[in-house]
Amino acid sequence: MGLPCCAISVLTDDCDPDNLQPVNIEEIIAIAGKAESKLTELYVSLIERL
Repeated sequence: MGLPCCAISVLTDDCDPDNLQPVNIEEIIAIAGKAESKLTELYVSLIERL
């Protein structure tokens, strides 16, 4: 369709193959929560520039 797009992601679990550990969902949610305000700022700034 020729529409410009952008993708942004947050890594919440490194999954280091040399240091594998069981998944800790509470930790993953906490990391995502910390990133939320920064991502909101980023999206607002990007939208303002469009």
